[in-house]
Amino acid sequence: MEKLESEVSSVLTKDYASKRKQQIKRSKNVENIVLGSIISIILLFVWEILSRLEVFPSYMLPAPSVVLGTIIGLGQDGSLWGHIGITTYRVLAGFVLGTAVAVVLGSFVGFYQKAEQLFDPMIQAFRSIPSLAWVPLFILWMGIGEPSKITMIGVGVFFPVYLNMVSGIFGVDRKLIEVGKINKLNSFQLVTRIILPASLPSFLTGLRSGLGLGWMFVVAAELMGASQGLGYLLVLGQNTLSPETILASIILFAVIGKLTDWILKIVEARALHWQDRLVKS
Repeated sequence: MEKLESEVSSVLTKDYASKRKQQIKRSKNVENIVLGSIISIILLFVWEILSRLEVFPSYMLPAPSVVLGTIIGLGQDGSLWGHIGITTYRVLAGFVLGTAVAVVLGSFVGFYQKAEQLFDPMIQAFRSIPSLAWVPLFILWMGIGEPSKITMIGVGVFFPVYLNMVSGIFGVDRKLIEVGKINKLNSFQLVTRIILPASLPSFLTGLRSGLGLGWMFVVAAELMGASQGLGYLLVLGQNTLSPETILASIILFAVIGKLTDWILKIVEARALHWQDRLVKS
């Protein structure tokens, strides 16, 4: 009987600890959201007041309420979701393309010194080319359709993912590899059990950086004859002298880009749960 009571007590204690941990985690998430929103809310509030006081001319910097009204208007006529959808599709497709090429080439360069000597100088040279410089070339090669836009975004995603992939592999502690060899791990086991897990933090950082550049490159990509998308809205606002349309597009870029980065951040936290990290207070 005493043993049964002890087991029940142990189960209840574990259940309480688990619920308590979940409550603390939810409370921490709410706190992070609130703290992360304070500065943005203050800036919007100050911006609204200064616009209402006509410190900034409305034809140059309309009030946030006017910009919000523009976004709501786009949502009501149904065009907003089309613009968001096609831009998000282009970014995600380019992200997948650029990441796939970066992983293959980065792994090859990271594992083989000769490959680094052959490929890395050329890749570093290409990395210095401005994004807009690719636009006329991709239009010439692939026209103004989706392939040229997705390839353009893929180019932007490729470089940070590649650099972090190579850096992560180079940064693996050689003592860990020696330990693996002592335990008679073959090359495949060394890669899957030691090298890839050890380089994962750097790789995930590269994914987040690549996704951020993907959202930057999509603007250049949508300059290539796009008739829909948030980049198209920027051009439309410029051509029609509508700063509220331009600002609405910029704000939508910021919000959606932040949401996608937040998703990757959650993936990163779960993938690296084994790390003994410094907890910030």
